[in-house]
Parts: sequence; C-alpha cells; structure tokens
Amino acid sequence: QVQLVESGGGLVQAGGSLRLSCAASARTFSNYAMSWFRQAPGKEREFVAAISWGGSNTNYADSVKGRFTISRDNAKNTVDLQMNSLKAEDTAVYYCAASASSWGGRAVRQYNYWGQGTQVTVSS
Repeated sequence: QVQLVESGGGLVQAGGSLRLSCAASARTFSNYAMSWFRQAPGKEREFVAAISWGGSNTNYADSVKGRFTISRDNAKNTVDLQMNSLKAEDTAVYYCAASASSWGGRAVRQYNYWGQGTQVTVSS
C-alpha cells in the first residue's frame, strides 16, 4: 500500500503561482500512476491532472491546461503540481491520488489511494 501526504497549499493573489508537492511512502512508487484532484465547497471532487508511471505522459482538465504542470520524480517518491496564473475559481482543497492499474483516469473510483488534501485559496 501507499501513503500520500500533500504540502505547499496556501493563500495567493489572482495571477500568482503556487507549487504543490505530494510525498509517497510506497517502496514501488513507479508502479502507481498519479493524479491531482480538487474539491471546492459544495462541489464534487474534480480531476485536475494526471501523469503516467514513468512520467512520459500527462493530461489536464481543460480548465487548467496551459496554466498547470504535473511532474514526478520516482527517485524521490514525489509528485508535484506547478500552478501558474491562478484564478479565484482554482480555490479548492487539492488531493493527490494513486492508481496501480491505469493512468489518466478522471473518476475518483479509479484510484486506490488518496492524500489528506491541502487548501489552496486564490483571492482577487
């Protein structure tokens, strides 16, 4: 199994940047495809970005494409989300998630493990 811990959330002004990090305890981190999701108050958890096992393939929700970048370092057991040009509508709790079976899934049911979440608040 794998434990995930997110960090890097905080309060930023619209147009600013923030970098989130997810640290995994797995001994076989490269066996897991990884994603970032977010959930705003009163809304369902939504897909943000995904990265394949070795990091060669990525995809993004249309709402963040061109602004966010997902990356991973399998030697360090970490997955990052670089967020640029932040908007008020990006405000949410951000979660990292791991899947041992597939990559790029956009439904929460496709993931085996979840972090505790980190709050991102964008003010305008």
